[in-house]
Amino acid sequence: MSSTVRNQFVDHMDLNGLAENTKRCYLRSVKGLADHYNCSPDLLTKYQVELYFKHLILGKKVSLETCNNYLVGITYFYKNICLWEDIDRFGVSTRRRKRKLPEVLSIEETEKLFSVVTNLKHKVLLKTVYSAGLRINEAISLKPDQIESDPSRMLIRVNQGKGRKDRYTLLSKNLLEELRVYWRQYQLQPEGWLFPGQKKGEHLSYAGARKIFVNNKKKPA
Repeated sequence: MSSTVRNQFVDHMDLNGLAENTKRCYLRSVKGLADHYNCSPDLLTKYQVELYFKHLILGKKVSLETCNNYLVGITYFYKNICLWEDIDRFGVSTRRRKRKLPEVLSIEETEKLFSVVTNLKHKVLLKTVYSAGLRINEAISLKPDQIESDPSRMLIRVNQGKGRKDRYTLLSKNLLEELRVYWRQYQLQPEGWLFPGQKKGEHLSYAGARKIFVNNKKKPA
């Protein structure tokens, strides 16, 4: 993708208030298409886009759910940047796999999970998710200034949560104390992420956070 087209794409998403995670997903989807043809996506035809999805589904055996995720970003690009009209689904089926209900741990299972976590960062992340009732993507996107620790408030501000809506959730005294211990030990910066990732300037990824949960859940008590 040429830098001009990419900048135009990013500017359009910024002006329309898309969340950072959404922008990254859309860019990744369109970049995958461009890399497949080694060509800027604005130069492709609808037929080439359809062939790309056939390649993903039949050739690479990519799941229908993943293809539908790619489809959203690619459709957004062609509708808003290339101004294509009458965009269909590029041959991608509308059939979706039934979503599983999120896993909810009992009190005993939650206590057992916390007891086996030895890494302080991992433990505080998991406790933040469960104590504040956050989704994983909300927790990993937190910044220090979203922790409102004034005794008269004791809240966590969630920016651009589900449905791109801001909301507040309760901050317990126990979680606040653990966050303070974690803050001092990891020497975090006020302007950085509360749970930074391995790459400088990025927060912990969803996949990384999910792996922390799964790996620790498998540990014996």
